[in-house]
Amino acid sequence: MALKQFASFYLGDNLFGIDVRLIREINRNIDITVVDSAPEFVRGLLNLRGQIVTVIDAGKRMGTREQEEKIENCRCIVLKTSEELEAKRCEDPSIEDTSRDLVALYVDGIGDMVTFEEKDIEVPPANIGEIEGKFISGMAKLEKELMIILKANELLQIEEERVSK
Repeated sequence: MALKQFASFYLGDNLFGIDVRLIREINRNIDITVVDSAPEFVRGLLNLRGQIVTVIDAGKRMGTREQEEKIENCRCIVLKTSEELEAKRCEDPSIEDTSRDLVALYVDGIGDMVTFEEKDIEVPPANIGEIEGKFISGMAKLEKELMIILKANELLQIEEERVSK
């Protein structure tokens, strides 16, 4: 019985989850410096104890947030870099890749840590509302709501899109 653990978070009313093995830390939203030439889903840069972190607005990235709004209980989920995950990937090749650089996901609020048996994670539909299927790896049923499990590596595909435009 393979167990999978996720950190859950909210974007609007929707509950999402991301593999806990990818997360370095979760921070309250601190000063984010806007970068004028960045793609619209890049909220800006964050100075995290002397390290520069690119902050991606997960809602804007997936097309669920229209305008730049300040969220009251927002948090930044700082992801581990590809280099940090490399050692773990030798033990478990199912760990997805993230980014060479430090990146954080800007989310509306944090939920709970959730554990599922792998068999309880369902294949997602092609689209969930306005969210493209490429961002979703699965769905899981909680007691009162559905959790959409995200593909972190798809959310972080910035360089390729900027080059192709």
